Amino acid sequence: MDLFRNANVRPAAVAGMFYPDDPRELADEVASHLDRTAEAPQAPGFPKALIVPHAGYVYSGPVAASAYDLLRPARGIVRRVVILGPCHRVPVRGLALPQAGTFDTPLGRISIDADALRAIRDLPQVVESAATHAQEHALEVQLPFLQKVLGDFSLVPLVVGDASPEKVAEVLDRLWGGAETLIVISSDLSHYHAYDRAQEIDRATVQAILDFDSGISHDQACGATPVAGMLIAAKRKGLAPRLLDCRNSGDTAGDKRRVVGYASFALGGEREGYGAEHGRALLRIARASIAEALGAGPAEPPSKETWLAESRATFITLMQGEKLRGCVGALVARRPLGEDVAANARAAAFEDSRFKPLTLEEFAGTGIEVSLLSTPKSVAFEDHADLLRKLRPGVDGVILEDLDEGKRGTFLPQVWEDFSDPEQFIARLKHKAGIARDTDVRRCRVKRYSVLKWREADLRS
Repeated sequence: MDLFRNANVRPAAVAGMFYPDDPRELADEVASHLDRTAEAPQAPGFPKALIVPHAGYVYSGPVAASAYDLLRPARGIVRRVVILGPCHRVPVRGLALPQAGTFDTPLGRISIDADALRAIRDLPQVVESAATHAQEHALEVQLPFLQKVLGDFSLVPLVVGDASPEKVAEVLDRLWGGAETLIVISSDLSHYHAYDRAQEIDRATVQAILDFDSGISHDQACGATPVAGMLIAAKRKGLAPRLLDCRNSGDTAGDKRRVVGYASFALGGEREGYGAEHGRALLRIARASIAEALGAGPAEPPSKETWLAESRATFITLMQGEKLRGCVGALVARRPLGEDVAANARAAAFEDSRFKPLTLEEFAGTGIEVSLLSTPKSVAFEDHADLLRKLRPGVDGVILEDLDEGKRGTFLPQVWEDFSDPEQFIARLKHKAGIARDTDVRRCRVKRYSVLKWREADLRS
């Protein structure tokens, strides 16, 4: 039985080469790439599909991270990931499934989705090939990023060999599913041209992808066939590709004489930002949660709206007139948005150690504010003066962490109303965190985030 189980596992083939084989080191490197991506505007939803590169993390990790960072809200919603990438080692006709039942990475084991495999086995272009999968890196390098942002999910891994884009699109149509299914296409762009020539070729390839041109060649992208199949399927479904990043190895970690190109795209429908209606819904959840705890009314009924199931981080602030009455939240998303608001509202009312628990008599005169946080991003700076120059008063929430002492504190952007000077802002944040005033910030980690906030008083009609 044990021998069979081991034979049924596809072990990590390129750990220690394309990415670290130590679990802690790997998790830290993936997190570092994600933390350094650009801050995206906050809006409900997440991509249905991604196109991402597959080189070693030192080369293409920053470009891939710009796509994977958009999947943070999908944690707990996406339960199945379909990954398609090209053959690099063992050729195959059609699209090859593995014979293994699980894939291993240093971050853990991922189960193959048996139901999804049954849904496509009857297609003549779908075959099985353990040999094709055994040493193939195009799919494997995507898995640690997915494990980091999504947590648990099942996998449908397909190595694309000799097949037409239409045949690839047919497989994708079968596997498309709903919000529970994410599709990832693994492809690098041009290979081994001089830097300027590579940029020229890759610009044309990016434009072809944005134009739904399924005629791109393998000289333009090693994963041209799965990319083209994705474009055909996406156009049928009304999804548009959006360019997130385009660089090459000369921009990241290599020289510029012979480079490999990388680009990342997100494919999805039109996304609109959060509005007043979202704020009203969150405020209702917060007030109902406190009311239920006080015995003053039922909790807000569970909502079936997908945006409330997305993994998001919030702070809830309670005010009595101009005076703070409680403020509790999280800097990192750990649960669905609706649940986070309800839990933080109760904690702000009853668990903020600075205040006595809120009473029923106080409740009616207590105002509620919901702050929805963006994902914190690392701030690169040279010294104290450089950090102050890079802060955006009134915009940035700041997390300051002393790496030596393990002390950490944060101020929401609202605190700029009290400390508008960056020098004073950082000094007060050090004090809050218990970090000595004369501590050199170069030994600290600094992250920033933005918030969308809604106050009951502002949204009453």
